Amino acid sequence: MAAATSGLWQPQEEGLREICALLEQHISPTSDKTRICQQLQHCSQFPDFNNYLTFILARAEGTLVEIRQAAGLLLKNNLRTAFKSLTPSYQQYIKSELLPCLGASDRHIRSTVGTVISVIIQQGGVPGWPELLQALLHCLDSKELNHMEGAMDALSKICEDIPQELDVDVPGLAERPINVFLPRLFQFFQSSHASLRKLSLGAVNQSIMLMPTVLVRSMDQFLQGLFVLATDPTAEVRKLVCSAFVQIIEVRPSFLEPHLRNIGEYMLLANKDTDDEVCLEACEFWSAYCEAQLPPENLVEFLPRLIPLLLSNMVYAEDDESLVDAEEDESFPDRDQDLKPRFHASRFHGSENAEDDDDDDIVNVWNLRKCSAAALDILSNVYGDDLLPTLMPLVQAKLANGGDEVWKEREAAVLAFGAIAEGCINGLYPHLPEIVSFLIPLLDDKFPLIRSITCWTLSRYSKFVVQGVSHQKGYEQYEKVLMGLLRRVLDTNKRVQEAACSAFATLEEESAELLGPHLEIILQHLLCAFGRYQKRNLRIVYDAIGTLADAVGEELNQPRCLEILMPPLISKWQQLSNSDKDLFPLLECFTSIAQALGPGFSQFAEPVFQRCLSLIQTQLMANVDPVSAGVQYEKEFVVCSLDLLSGLAEGLGSGVESLVAQSSLRELLLQCCQDGSLDVRQSALALLGDLARVCPTHLHPSLSEFLTVAAKQLSTPELKETVSVANNACWAIGELAVKVRQEVSPVVMTVISCLVPILQNAQALHKSLVENSAITLGRLSWVCPDLVSPHMEHFMQSWCTALSKIRDDVEKEDAFRGLCAMVRANPSGALSSLVYMCIAIASWHEIRSEELHDEVCQVLNGYKQMLRDGAWEQCMSALDPAVKEKLSKYLV
Repeated sequence: MAAATSGLWQPQEEGLREICALLEQHISPTSDKTRICQQLQHCSQFPDFNNYLTFILARAEGTLVEIRQAAGLLLKNNLRTAFKSLTPSYQQYIKSELLPCLGASDRHIRSTVGTVISVIIQQGGVPGWPELLQALLHCLDSKELNHMEGAMDALSKICEDIPQELDVDVPGLAERPINVFLPRLFQFFQSSHASLRKLSLGAVNQSIMLMPTVLVRSMDQFLQGLFVLATDPTAEVRKLVCSAFVQIIEVRPSFLEPHLRNIGEYMLLANKDTDDEVCLEACEFWSAYCEAQLPPENLVEFLPRLIPLLLSNMVYAEDDESLVDAEEDESFPDRDQDLKPRFHASRFHGSENAEDDDDDDIVNVWNLRKCSAAALDILSNVYGDDLLPTLMPLVQAKLANGGDEVWKEREAAVLAFGAIAEGCINGLYPHLPEIVSFLIPLLDDKFPLIRSITCWTLSRYSKFVVQGVSHQKGYEQYEKVLMGLLRRVLDTNKRVQEAACSAFATLEEESAELLGPHLEIILQHLLCAFGRYQKRNLRIVYDAIGTLADAVGEELNQPRCLEILMPPLISKWQQLSNSDKDLFPLLECFTSIAQALGPGFSQFAEPVFQRCLSLIQTQLMANVDPVSAGVQYEKEFVVCSLDLLSGLAEGLGSGVESLVAQSSLRELLLQCCQDGSLDVRQSALALLGDLARVCPTHLHPSLSEFLTVAAKQLSTPELKETVSVANNACWAIGELAVKVRQEVSPVVMTVISCLVPILQNAQALHKSLVENSAITLGRLSWVCPDLVSPHMEHFMQSWCTALSKIRDDVEKEDAFRGLCAMVRANPSGALSSLVYMCIAIASWHEIRSEELHDEVCQVLNGYKQMLRDGAWEQCMSALDPAVKEKLSKYLV
């Protein structure tokens, strides 16, 4: 495919014909895509292949536009990875051919050229292509529509992909590119061509989040331009106006405050626009305003008009996909697009674990209905019960109208009840029994979308329903909600099944021990659903079973319950192959069951344990050599298996020892603790800590390697990004320390040197990591006080501050044993931090261990005797009266 070498590069006719023919087949709907891609891949091995693609895009005038576009898109993909490795002459050829096409007569060619130009800027930066800026300026100033559109399109794409590239100093230019382009873009707001108004505003909008200095200085001019475009006849321009206001209020709300009344009025109008996308963008404004934490009173005057508008926009639109989906009963097979990818959250040891937000509506397409409901939710959290006088008469009127033709209005009213459940609860609470009594019959409504939204709304009130069980009527109502949701779990409609199962899982979380008397009937319903549901909804049943196990714990360990629960799950477990991703939710479900049943799970443990090891082994092999492993690597198999092994260790306790002893788990675990994936390391280190608790002897042969690997996770410069891994590593070291005692001594000072900076930088780090660091430092001090105590004055203050914020538990007891051991070894090391130590001791509600209580008394009384001539009294005078009172428990 080599070209003539005289002067500039030129294509050979034969090569050109061959590539054009391949591209023509590539865009044909009936061609063999795999074969064509392989042939194009073969062509890409020639060094000038991208020159041919450039030539076809830029110069092949007689060729179909679709083929030229295909050449451009292939060129874009190639340049993403190969541009920097091209010879300078080929880079120059591509650039020089693209620039004249900015003004190409065909809009599709102009757009494709803009895309390729943006990719080149991503690879080489603006300074690497100074001619581009001149060409863009020349086109913008040309008064020629195609040239202006082409330049604006390219500029818009650069602003979208790499806006920061335009806000840098470029050698040879007096000003930054953004300073040159922005005033010109503002001028195009007044163009008579809608395409130029849209492109120019779109480009400016892309720079709002970065807020370059030139935009700050020109903000008045920008806002004036937005006010002019606010009534533009083109819907896409009006949508961009709304988007600009939303972005500005997110980034620099102070700019909009002087104009808020006018903008609020405009957004109310835009919320009723004839174009749905304009309405949706305008609706985002209300949530953005509340989240910007601007004075709430500024919006109060709009609420009487806004609330009815939001409620009316919460009614299903005629073309909403959910209306079609809602017709599907359980006999309809799931479509591939219904099966969204799912993500397993790795095991995490500590407080403040990230919680899943289960309030998402069922079908994840963002639309005006959902945006309006979200806005009502956020407004209710800001304005609370003040919304009710406007909202409730509207909701009640919609609910009172029972006609079939207005079922969507009733459905929106139920959605509104759910949206305000948190924010308006004070005003609603006295009426909650009536509200719930009204909702329960709607679980049996003839319209499936009313049944499904009622499930969701009841789940939003489940906490308050559970709170009411202390009196007879409240308990009866709780049982009606529970049984009503279980009925809907067995609905024939797939959408209702999904909503009911999710709602029931929420009720389970709130109910805990209240579920005990109903366990059998709950299991019967859930396992009946398990037998009926298709793949998508099956995942939610697994979640509901797992949540039930978490909620009731060992109460599940009854023969009758296990007879209902385990056979279907084990049957499914045996059906699924080791490469089937449907294993993920089942592994998670078994993790919860193993933890709940405790030793009761031992009868099922051996095959589960072996399967987990087999999954990990296969996946670790697949990561290196997928062909030999026979499967593609999928880290979630490893993560879920490690987490299930943790669940077994937690549930079986020392009963897991016999399984671990006869296995290769130790070697596999060490490999996983060093894995390249953060999620795998996080779960592996959690399992390391769990095994340290119940069978430390089996970790012994690799103890120093485990400790070294875990310590390494604490010394990474990217600690904020890897906080969950560091957290579990820290916890695991502490668990190992209290089991193997002096044997941790070789790594003690390495670990301490990592923990101290964490404690000294506590404000900037996750609370859990700071807590675990304080506890692990204490545990190491307890087992190796002679090694740690000589250095204690360097960290006593920050360590005691962290200890004072930890709740009473066994781990805190260990940490204070370390404190006492260090003070005994080096009493003078804590003198300068004595006030902080006293505050830490006073943070105990009650030290339950009599032995530790006595040790703390000895420490305090030791200092009281040591500090003579009023020094002890001086120390005490620096403490709050409440702290001093708590210290009196220790006889000082």
